[in-house]
Amino acid sequence: MPRSPMLFASTLAALMLATPPVLADDPLRLAVDVPYEPFEYKTADGTLTGFEVDLGNAVCAHLEIQCTWVEQPWDGMIPALMARKFDAIMSSMAITEERSRQVLFSEPYYTTPSAWITPRGRDIDISDKASLEGLTAGVQRATLQDRYVTDLYGDVLEVRRYASADDVVADLRAGRLDLTFMDYPIAEAMIEIDAEASDFVRISDFIKEPDTYFGQGVGVAFRKRDRDLAERFNQALAELKANGTYDEIMSEYFSYDIKL
Repeated sequence: MPRSPMLFASTLAALMLATPPVLADDPLRLAVDVPYEPFEYKTADGTLTGFEVDLGNAVCAHLEIQCTWVEQPWDGMIPALMARKFDAIMSSMAITEERSRQVLFSEPYYTTPSAWITPRGRDIDISDKASLEGLTAGVQRATLQDRYVTDLYGDVLEVRRYASADDVVADLRAGRLDLTFMDYPIAEAMIEIDAEASDFVRISDFIKEPDTYFGQGVGVAFRKRDRDLAERFNQALAELKANGTYDEIMSEYFSYDIKL
């Protein structure tokens, strides 16, 4: 969804000092954590696709540069960027104060809400925190949803952390979880929600605040020294929004506006 930071301050500082900027003639390597549908996932034939993949490819075409995609597990994403395994992260990374101390962000290019979801028929009142005592909630590990639930509900909920959203949904379907807190487009893409025939319902409003957890939207993350590259991305994203390309890509994956 958007996903939460881990601190590796001393190691990252050393890596940032030791690594040169991206060379203009090198293929640009963009990192994603797969699957995270509809933002990045693979089709049945193994093709990498999704909103951010299509948008990233459009940015590269606009800049007339060659780009490749690198798959990277989420919980090692920022250290791998600093270790030069790739040149930028374009994988639903929320812009937060903590992360901004480690990486340089582009201007935000989308924002989406999170929501609480539970199997249909469960009588759960998320607004009554005391009533949640002893229930089990699933979250994807190291995401902003993980941090939000742990900080605000960890004293009443048993929080179970999973490597992927797929694993969260699998245990929700199997009855091993009472509820989950997820980036709503991810939940919408993975499980039918609220429709009469659906097995799942949303039991909260759409949640985007406070900024402490949800940041200022999602941005592309770069090493701090790669300011020129970040500015080129900012210009390309602005031009793709202005010429309608962004809206065309967005409409393929969402029935609502995710622009800031």
